[in-house]
Amino acid sequence: MLKQNLQLKLSQKLSPQQIQLMKLIQLPTQAFEQRLKEEMVENPALEDTKTDEYDYDDDYGSNDEYDDYDDYEDSRIDADEINIDEYLSDDEIPGYKLQANNYSDDDDDRSLPFAATVSFHQSLIDQLNTFILDDDEREIAEFLVGSIDDMGYIRRTVPDIVDDMAFTQGIYTDEKTVENVLHIIHQLEPAGVGARDLQECLLLQLKSKTPTPSIEMAIDIIENQFDAFTKKHYDKLIARYDITQQQLRSAVEEIEKLNPKPGGAYESNAKPIEHVVPDFSIKIVDGELELSLNGRNAPELHVSKDYQEMLQSYKDSRQKSSQQKDAVQFIKQKLDSAKWFIDAIRQRQETLFVTMNAIMHYQEEYFLDGDEAKLKPMILKDIADMVGLDISTVSRVANSKYVETPYGTKLIKDFFSEAMKNDQGEDVSTIEIKKILKTVIEEEDKRKPLPDDKLADILKDRGYPIARRTIAKYREQLDIPVARMRKKI
Repeated sequence: MLKQNLQLKLSQKLSPQQIQLMKLIQLPTQAFEQRLKEEMVENPALEDTKTDEYDYDDDYGSNDEYDDYDDYEDSRIDADEINIDEYLSDDEIPGYKLQANNYSDDDDDRSLPFAATVSFHQSLIDQLNTFILDDDEREIAEFLVGSIDDMGYIRRTVPDIVDDMAFTQGIYTDEKTVENVLHIIHQLEPAGVGARDLQECLLLQLKSKTPTPSIEMAIDIIENQFDAFTKKHYDKLIARYDITQQQLRSAVEEIEKLNPKPGGAYESNAKPIEHVVPDFSIKIVDGELELSLNGRNAPELHVSKDYQEMLQSYKDSRQKSSQQKDAVQFIKQKLDSAKWFIDAIRQRQETLFVTMNAIMHYQEEYFLDGDEAKLKPMILKDIADMVGLDISTVSRVANSKYVETPYGTKLIKDFFSEAMKNDQGEDVSTIEIKKILKTVIEEEDKRKPLPDDKLADILKDRGYPIARRTIAKYREQLDIPVARMRKKI
């Protein structure tokens, strides 16, 4: 049986404009520039002041007309009902009054040439040409080179390689032949390439060096006592070889000079260097902090004059055809989109500046001095309450943005930390505690590294009562290994 009832429900929906604004806010400078280029390609009504003599119209009219874009996109407005005067305002503000940048028309547009490089695998193939190989051996050698990953390893067993060559390449051979060719691969540069595991990689590099007592000892350790070496059981190694501590130290130093990823050092395999572009800059001027937003976050955009002239032509036309009306519909949509995008950029600039300004004043002692111990406990809610924004908005601003300070370029989210009580009941930042923990570990005797429980006792004596498990968590966050792995001879 069907029943009819009345139900009240409260719901909140974000408009497409709000969603896109949030996406703009969370973009760092470089990603924002890319998004800007994409929008200018998609919307011809949007132009950059740097490439055009006109300035954009500062009077966007009433925003009420665009509050509900869902209804606007689904409906068709009669061209005769469009108030064209709203799009033809001459009340323009010169761009130099609204924006500032560090560019000049006299600046040279220089581009750096890129050097052509040979790939890692091509380099190995070229080296094979220096060896005398028959046709079968060359096919196997080239297949083995193709099986080497970017770190320089062959991660497959010889039987698997033999089967793969037979099924995929039609090359029929045996394991002994592959082993012989693999020995040739092991003679290629960089030393250690073609190894099947770390142990073999280190051995290949040691055997390529000029023999010395330390290197011979290192070879024996890697070949026969690899497990004891990786676990840093140095006392067992000294007893096993009946050597002095200095002799073992010399052998270990030879091993530490080796490259565990020989292919990773090759130029073509190296990861591209990511250049950080700071979104903000903080300077100290006459003892006061001065905040500025990167000029690349404040583009000089305006609505195309060509589109405005099209609307003017339509307005002046006495006879308006259906094609003209369709054109006006299209132009209006593009102008609306351009004006909204310009307004969204302004809102983005304001949100970024206001949020970073609050962070700067909250952590004023640190920015004036540079001592991380002066960083106050700060969470997203603290800043959100100061600027009157939602916590999610503050998170978007802080998550992937950088600020240039007198003490280096810092990731903004690193200024946020939880609070902990010291032995005097005062709130201290976890950043301060991590710095102290790192200092204690750096100053420890590496022959007898401090375990986590001892580290906890030391910090407790310094006024920071912290549990051992918390020490372990902070140590992992600082990427510091356990005591056994920090041990040195």
